[in-house]
Amino acid sequence: MHTVTSDIDIGLPVRTVYNQWTQFEDFPAFMWGVEEVRQVDDTRLAWRVRVAGVERRFIAEITEQIPDERIAWKSVEGPRHAGVVTFHRLDDDETRVRLQLDWEPEGLVEHAGAALQLDDAQVGADLREFTRLLETNGFETGAWRGTVDRPGGTVGG
Repeated sequence: MHTVTSDIDIGLPVRTVYNQWTQFEDFPAFMWGVEEVRQVDDTRLAWRVRVAGVERRFIAEITEQIPDERIAWKSVEGPRHAGVVTFHRLDDDETRVRLQLDWEPEGLVEHAGAALQLDDAQVGADLREFTRLLETNGFETGAWRGTVDRPGGTVGG
């Protein structure tokens, strides 16, 4: 598995930043290579991505979700990956977002991209675009404030 970690500080309250991140179907607006994210239910997301001309589809399951703190997931179908995004209140109007993604490169192009840390650069660029869009708007476009508790992924709200 290859690990990518990136963080960024955003000039908005943690609640606003977290609420926008829960709008998974908006991810194509700021994530390069993400063609579509469809929320199947409270804990499952269907993804369609295109990297280096190769389309991949997978299902990710949210394994833990704590409002304003963290969202963790793992793939349950398709390419292997898992990750966590955490939200850190720096002050009333400043939030640090830290994203860690573990993924299994497939094929020569993905292995080369991981070796050259192109994935690290892309995750950083995606976070910068998320920040730009959110700070430009100044507000979130929606929110899901429910919880998903580990280990069984129990949903509450």
